[in-house]
Amino acid sequence: MKNKRLPLLNDNLRWFMLAMILANIAGQMAYSMMSLYLISLGASVGQVGMVYTLASLIPIVLQIFGGWLSDTIGRLRAIAIGSAISVFGYLFFIISPSWQWVLLGLSVEYISSSFVGPSFSAYIAEQSDEANRGKVYGLSSGIYMVVTVIGPALAGFLAYRYGFHSMLSAAFGFYLTATIVRVWMARAERFSASHKSGIPTLKGLTTQLRSILVLLTAGGVLTWIWITDAIGDTSFSLTGDLFPIYLSQIGHLTVEQIGLLGSAWGIASIGGSFLGGWLTDKRSERTMLAGGFLLIALSLGVMMLARSQALFLISRLLNGFGEGILMPSYNSLISKVVPEEKRGLAFGFLGTSLGILSLPMPWIGAQLWEGFTPQMPFWITAAFCLATVPIAWYKFVLPKSAVKAEGGEV
Repeated sequence: MKNKRLPLLNDNLRWFMLAMILANIAGQMAYSMMSLYLISLGASVGQVGMVYTLASLIPIVLQIFGGWLSDTIGRLRAIAIGSAISVFGYLFFIISPSWQWVLLGLSVEYISSSFVGPSFSAYIAEQSDEANRGKVYGLSSGIYMVVTVIGPALAGFLAYRYGFHSMLSAAFGFYLTATIVRVWMARAERFSASHKSGIPTLKGLTTQLRSILVLLTAGGVLTWIWITDAIGDTSFSLTGDLFPIYLSQIGHLTVEQIGLLGSAWGIASIGGSFLGGWLTDKRSERTMLAGGFLLIALSLGVMMLARSQALFLISRLLNGFGEGILMPSYNSLISKVVPEEKRGLAFGFLGTSLGILSLPMPWIGAQLWEGFTPQMPFWITAAFCLATVPIAWYKFVLPKSAVKAEGGEV
């Protein structure tokens, strides 16, 4: 009975989430307005796509290394290293005299995602029981997504009234505070991992990579996770950086209104994360993933047909709710089919392989915008999301014997 009354988030996860919230308020502030910031510095829509494409090379190169380092030296240490480096990316944002300098800042800041991304979901899995893992992921994602409410609204407010540089300076303050917390956690004895840290070696990396490749190509659930995630990631990359430009140039919304729509998206994603995590444990991951992709496709259709602020708001709410549902379900599914000692590398490998596929997509999306219509890349993304629904429903079926065993054969 005592175990049932324990909170879903233990003390370690609470401090962990505090640092994540601070860091990602900074990220949401910077990235929700980054496309418009680049245009204000003289970049064209095509050049904006090129900037994101080139910066995306950094996670492709480093994410596997970051995931393996997480498995070897510990999640918190890997996160602290990446965060300490990425502080300098925010400094470049502030001092950038041209959009080319912003590219340099993005490249440095993306180092953080290479180290933090693979460790985030792996650390939550280590700090939770499998029976409640969907709920923990849902609660963590919901709390984490608070940043999508605070960040865009604060960024829009500051950028509209004081300019982009003041907004980015505030973002730097949030990120610096998060880095201080992360370094403290990595060094404090109270957060020490239950397993001993190892010494990174090339042989260890090769061995772990070989084992992950076997899991990915075995034709089981992890293979189909890889395929559907590739479809989703590449299609989302077509449009992810074009949303604020579309809302500005086609929707004729102000920077402040775009920020408020971003916050509305965040509120919906929080609700989706809470509901998705709870239903993942009650129903199944496949049900929530199929529903999430369907909602995202619907949201894009509404946005393409929107001619009023109310319809743009409905579109962003549907999109946020759909993406909120996806996050805990995907993480829960991956954590059940990958052994604990390989989770960091698995998340890093998935991110890297998908990053390679989606690398040219921001540039392609911008070319579709300029060469055809601004709506074209969004319709393509909607079509890909619809195609993913039947795959998720029929292929994400966990064998009952595998669900009980961490890293069971699938």
